[in-house]
Amino acid sequence: MQLRGSRRVLVTLGTGLAALTLAVAVNAAPALAGTRTGPVAAGASLTDPVLPGAARSGSQPVTVSHFGRSSPAAIAPLRQLLPADLFVVAPTTLSPAVAAAVRRLPGVAAAQPLDAARIQMDGKFTATLGVDPSAFRAFAAKPTAESAGLWENVAAGGVAISYTMGKLDKLPLGRDVLVSGRRAEELPLAGLGTVGIGGVDAVVSDTVARSLGMPADNAIVISAPHAVLSTLMQRIQKVLPHGAAVAPLVAQSAPAGSATSGSGSVTWAGAGAGATDGPGLSRAQVIAFLTAAESRLGMPYVWGANGPTSFDCSGLVQWSLAQAGVVMPRVAADQAQAGPAVPLSQLEPGDLLFYHTDPTAPGYISHVAIYLGDGEMEQAPEPGLDVQVVPADFGSEFAGAIQVYPRVAAAVAGNPAG
Repeated sequence: MQLRGSRRVLVTLGTGLAALTLAVAVNAAPALAGTRTGPVAAGASLTDPVLPGAARSGSQPVTVSHFGRSSPAAIAPLRQLLPADLFVVAPTTLSPAVAAAVRRLPGVAAAQPLDAARIQMDGKFTATLGVDPSAFRAFAAKPTAESAGLWENVAAGGVAISYTMGKLDKLPLGRDVLVSGRRAEELPLAGLGTVGIGGVDAVVSDTVARSLGMPADNAIVISAPHAVLSTLMQRIQKVLPHGAAVAPLVAQSAPAGSATSGSGSVTWAGAGAGATDGPGLSRAQVIAFLTAAESRLGMPYVWGANGPTSFDCSGLVQWSLAQAGVVMPRVAADQAQAGPAVPLSQLEPGDLLFYHTDPTAPGYISHVAIYLGDGEMEQAPEPGLDVQVVPADFGSEFAGAIQVYPRVAAAVAGNPAG
């Protein structure tokens, strides 16, 4: 392995890092922004997650179950899309007065209370939201927001699973999913559609969330497309009770010509870190990281696995960096915030490559690979395949590359225990 010493161009586009890891609440780290040199897919219609370089198909991106309802549950029509810009979360219920105070702040276009918790879905701990389907769907990624059938199923008591979790964990439509909060229930699978909020892989109605014992109204999603987010976050923090925190879900800006998601959110890898947040990995850490990663070659892909003998894509990154003493967040969308963006001309071994592979949230980062140098990358690809080395792909699904900054990575991870 050759470690080149080229000077890096550090690009700071975000409004700072905020990682929210609470005992019962979803980890809502900032989601996706930065720079890159290749094109970003504006959205694809796929039937399976598309790995870098894979072929596309042409069916509808959001798949919806038909689980025997006599008539659709009533939901309000989708009148507009609201970019999800900020996320507030607390360990306990936030009073209606808090949400009202947030709505009154300058620049806030909408603020919707939610339930948020990490609960078990099909035996795996999953960041889950409990929502009013009619009110929340406008905050979701465009293809998911526009799927009326998906939200009707959620309103009728089903659970919507992210596209990536559903496909990679092989959850078939037409079956029930065992969901365990403080209480356990078997819920019909409403369909596969990603909301596009970092790390969130499941959505249920607020009624179902309460029956599962999730905390009520302990989170707020905020749309503020014309506000200076760093300033607004400071104002929001002042009206929050002790123990509550606010995090950005998008970067404030991007280079000229950058792509956006359907709701207008900037979706590049590498936001929120600058030169003062360094240094990056030491030579010894890079060697330990890549040696650990390469020792896992041939081990099986399992969705949600993070080692030591099976992995998903972000689990491989997290485990391998842990062997070098670096604390990383768990999911790819959060790992994309673990350092500054790197131009392709300055890639070095140990940098991370990110991809948009989810057609239900075209701007959401859903795959990560490790750059090895000499035009190669290592990845945990998909069920049925093992950890592998392949040519680095910089095609239409490529979202950007970052250099890992351990201090930034630990801040995004929030809780070293994960």
